[in-house]
Amino acid sequence: MVFRRGRRRSRGPRFTYSAWDGTQPDYELTADDLFRQMTDDLAYHGDPNAALRNMMQNGFDMDGERMQGLREMLERLRERREEMLDRGDLGGVFGDIAEKLRDIVDTERQTLQDRADYSAGGGDPEQAQRDADAAFDRNMRLDMLPPDLAGQVRELQEYDFTSSDAQQRFDELLDDLRNQMMQQTVDGMSDAMQNMGPEDMQRVKDMLADLNDMLEQRANGIEPDFDAFMEKHGDFFPENPETLDELLETMAQRMAAAQAMLNSMTPEQRAQLQELSDQLMQDMDLSWQMDQLGQNLQQMFPDLGWGQSHDVDGVDPLNFGQAMDLMNDLGDLDQIEQMLRGTTNPGALNEIDFERAAELMGEDSARAMEAMAQFTQMLEDAGLINNTEGALELTPRALRQIGQNVLEDVYSKLTADRIGRHNTTVSGVGHERNFETKPYEFGDQFTLNIERTMRNAIRRTGGGTPVNLTPDDFEVERTERTTRTSTVLMLDLSLSMPMRNNFVPAKKVALALQALISGQYPQDYLGIVTFSEVAREIPAKDIASLSWDYVYGTNMQHGFMLARKMLARQSGTKQILMVTDGEPTAHLSPHGQPVFSYPPTHETINLTLKEVNKCTRDGIRINVFMLDATPYLTQFIEQITKMNGGRAFFTDNQNVGDFVLVDFVEQKRKMIRRAG
Repeated sequence: MVFRRGRRRSRGPRFTYSAWDGTQPDYELTADDLFRQMTDDLAYHGDPNAALRNMMQNGFDMDGERMQGLREMLERLRERREEMLDRGDLGGVFGDIAEKLRDIVDTERQTLQDRADYSAGGGDPEQAQRDADAAFDRNMRLDMLPPDLAGQVRELQEYDFTSSDAQQRFDELLDDLRNQMMQQTVDGMSDAMQNMGPEDMQRVKDMLADLNDMLEQRANGIEPDFDAFMEKHGDFFPENPETLDELLETMAQRMAAAQAMLNSMTPEQRAQLQELSDQLMQDMDLSWQMDQLGQNLQQMFPDLGWGQSHDVDGVDPLNFGQAMDLMNDLGDLDQIEQMLRGTTNPGALNEIDFERAAELMGEDSARAMEAMAQFTQMLEDAGLINNTEGALELTPRALRQIGQNVLEDVYSKLTADRIGRHNTTVSGVGHERNFETKPYEFGDQFTLNIERTMRNAIRRTGGGTPVNLTPDDFEVERTERTTRTSTVLMLDLSLSMPMRNNFVPAKKVALALQALISGQYPQDYLGIVTFSEVAREIPAKDIASLSWDYVYGTNMQHGFMLARKMLARQSGTKQILMVTDGEPTAHLSPHGQPVFSYPPTHETINLTLKEVNKCTRDGIRINVFMLDATPYLTQFIEQITKMNGGRAFFTDNQNVGDFVLVDFVEQKRKMIRRAG
């Protein structure tokens, strides 16, 4: 059975399919590892549902190991299906039966010949003649056996074998075929059906009748007593299904596989097998019960592929059992494929029997499936997402982690000498401790470090009490001067940003800057303004869910206006960091309505520069980071820097984060030094 029913449970990945030989991928995946893999997608749209779907589809590399995505699994599944279809020939089902029947007939003929030869040499001519006549008659009857298997079985059932060995082998063949056909209905019941006699067959009929009764009860709104059914017939079901639904799905899968085998045969083969089945299952009550069950299961499980057929074109003949096993394997592969193609929620993959998937598709695919099935639970347990009725939302911790991941990615690309820990050698007074000390100098605040001061005195005097202190022993806390910076980041969200692949890098700037300031400079202020046709102030918690605006227009005027008002409420050094890829093409009318024009009009340019002038007058510096700078944009930004005294950076979407963070930190360090 491919799917687990009634046995779902939350658990970590368990990979126990075979002994370790050094070739299998070893996933030691943590929630933080998983979330880091999702960061770029989350930076793009802020939707954990979409990020998980994308990662499930494409897989990812981690620590040199490849974790398969759904696309790779489906390709592996397609390859395995082709291997199975090329493996055997369904015609072997009849060839195997025909060969066994020939052996039985040959055994009977040999026994007849041996008996006739024995009588001929026994000295009793009459007995010899009788045995010779009997051998001739029986051989004639055997010669006249129909060419079809069902006809041969029918005739041999009425034939009085001379050979007890041939009779026994024929009876065993019929029992084996009957059992295999019964197993089309009940999977795994071979032990209970071995060497069935009349009483055993009656038990099978009783079981099927009780099962059909339960289905009728359920159809009438009555919940059947499944426990009583299992107590009576449980030996037929060694897998010990826990619910009626689980048992029914198992049986439906088996019957659907048997139907697929019939569908995959030629019309002649199909007719031959049907006749053989009718001959073996002569019990009308048994046939009716099985037909009734088949109809009920098709109605209950219409999606199991009852009309499915397979192009089995191998050369190795398959016997009946092998053909059924092949159909079961192909049916299970079909169900795994349906699950992989249809799932959008990683947790839904927990329905797959991963050990069965390993048998069918290989351990790499099964291990990836099982790891993938835990994605949602891992993130939820780590406090990174909230799962509300299947809808995933990022938690505040996740929003902080996205920024931290982006920040670390940017830092990892920078050399150590460009960005360090942002410390300064200037001692401050009454500010932030950095847990370092220095010898006291005249003018330092007397924040004495007792431990180091006493150690200096003891080292100088050699120990003993009392300890005499001198000014040379004094060691004071080294502090880092803190200066407050109030920053508004202006992000261009006009349609040109995603069209030129600038949106995600710009958004990462916001995420990284927010993480940097909240983590390293918590006394600082960071405001976010987005602008396209109009500008908007957004809270930092909404950065991750930012998307571009499906409108034309780059309204820097409105953006500067909002940023200036925001900074008017703040203290400290004030600055605007603007990330854009286009010149101003929109402004607000006197009535507050956006006005768009491309190329930019003189009115738009003048109103934008007017806002720049107001920022300059209020002591706000404007630093601009230009992506895909055109000559006209370059000329306009140079005009801004000339008026305002800020700086312009010409960069691209690969390095904009480096430029913004490096500039912010370096300016912060200069401010700290000046404050000293």
